[in-house]
Amino acid sequence: MNWEAYTLSARERVGSSRLSYVIWQEGVSPFVVVELLSPRTEKEDLGQTLRSVDEPPSKCQVYEPILRVPYYIVFDRYTDSLRAFMLQADRYMEMNLEETRLWMPSLKLGLGLWQGTYQGIERLWLRWYDAKGNWISTPAEEVLQERQRAERLAARLRELGINPDEV
Repeated sequence: MNWEAYTLSARERVGSSRLSYVIWQEGVSPFVVVELLSPRTEKEDLGQTLRSVDEPPSKCQVYEPILRVPYYIVFDRYTDSLRAFMLQADRYMEMNLEETRLWMPSLKLGLGLWQGTYQGIERLWLRWYDAKGNWISTPAEEVLQERQRAERLAARLRELGINPDEV
């Protein structure tokens, strides 16, 4: 299972002019929104600001009552804090996260904090996990796992007296 399968389809459009999720082009509302907080927009991202009638709605005002996104997840990479909200009736209610992981049964997918190295940077990362609690492999991890599997197979063939290069 590839972790990229869970990223927004906008990721696939890096070469195009659009780098964001646009509902009228996607044809479906997202099931989860992951917001990376920045100090400048934190209050707005958490729905703690008021807008005047002549201003466009805030993100929360769009995600909650208009798009009705079931899960709104907020990660503060400066404090490594993870918060999750679930749409109940017409309001987001903050969820009590245990072990900094959130399982979303309707998606059969979870999101949590993982300590490790990704693209050469060691830190806490947001990472998807499966129903068994296993982290979804990154493409680089999948290549490494496949290489290790091939090496184990070759070693087993050699034990049996078979040259793997001749098979």
